[in-house]
Amino acid sequence: MTDVTADLTADEARRIILRAQGFLGATARGGGVPAMLRRVGAVQLDTISVLARSHELVAYARLGPVGRSVVERAYWDDPARAFEYWCHAACVLPIEQWPLYAFRRRAYRERRYRWHEVPPVVDKVLEQVRADGPLTTADIGGAKNGGPWWDWSDTKIAIEFLLDIGEVVCTRRVGWRRVYELAERAVPADLLAQDLSDDECVTRLTTIAGRSLGVATRADLVDFTRVKGGHAAMLDEALLSGAAGLAPVRVSGWPARRGADPHGPNAWADPAALESEPRGRHRTTPLSPFDSLIWERARAERVFGLSHRLEAYVPKDKRVHGYFAMPVLAGGRIIGRVDPAREGATLVARQVGFEPGGRARAVEAMSDALWEAASWAGCTDVRVERVGTADLEAPLRAAVARGPSRPIR
Repeated sequence: MTDVTADLTADEARRIILRAQGFLGATARGGGVPAMLRRVGAVQLDTISVLARSHELVAYARLGPVGRSVVERAYWDDPARAFEYWCHAACVLPIEQWPLYAFRRRAYRERRYRWHEVPPVVDKVLEQVRADGPLTTADIGGAKNGGPWWDWSDTKIAIEFLLDIGEVVCTRRVGWRRVYELAERAVPADLLAQDLSDDECVTRLTTIAGRSLGVATRADLVDFTRVKGGHAAMLDEALLSGAAGLAPVRVSGWPARRGADPHGPNAWADPAALESEPRGRHRTTPLSPFDSLIWERARAERVFGLSHRLEAYVPKDKRVHGYFAMPVLAGGRIIGRVDPAREGATLVARQVGFEPGGRARAVEAMSDALWEAASWAGCTDVRVERVGTADLEAPLRAAVARGPSRPIR
């Protein structure tokens, strides 16, 4: 049995999580986008772009109206400060984490398959990058020409497999295209030289996941790192042995793992996060559905009472909250959702809804969130189309018409 280090209320856990993720306290915003990336550990990528792409929205949500070019440079710069790889999903990761994914690169190499069979052309593609790189898929003749995403050419399959196994790396993009370069040329030599065992990789990634999430169940940590089988067993051992450096805690109201001691810990916490009470100003902001604060549905519901799913791929007539409904965070809680769009210089709130219990303060916070997001996106006006919470429709329209209640930073 693992002894409980601390007993936390659900509210205490929520505040620790907000601070760990950079939404509570002024110090969370120090160091700009590079520090933000190291703090959250991984920023998920996605092709959908409404006000901006998700990786830009993640930085904005924490830092406010930081320039989008600043965000891009912090992710994809030369020399490399970050790289793209498979964590919770396809993510931007701090370049220092390169050695920690050796376990996954080895697994892909041994499997020699992921979504497609690896074609014989793979060696030829590697030599092309070696001779002419850095290259995009257009340069190697592998760009997609419509059709389903899985309908890749052999060269596209080959370059993505080379990315999976670490022969090539993406440390920058041109437009939305990955730029592939030999890892030996793009990754700093001291990181390339590190040769970690699978156990060392998983242990250190578990530490990063725990620190980034603040307080997390075992399922949360597995979801962050996307380990399974033997690698999931390594995560369990890292937790139970103390090698991951996370403290076992019990959070009131959080479920225990099936078969676990009901009096034992049901979560793990960053010990440093337990040393002081989270204080400071909360961010008021819309969140990308792919933001690590809410990217796992069970965790979002447990921490915030938020039942949320991305409806972009749901038929239009069956959507409840909208194509790209963004939960809105204010005062450390989810107060509602907005489905945004843009028409010229106007941010359009196609649909706004408030969580149960929403009142006047939530209305002002929603209005402020819309106006700040509009300013960041280069819009000069905000228009609300539909409000799904009938008794708050008139107050919201009035608040939006008045403009922001405080100066936009």
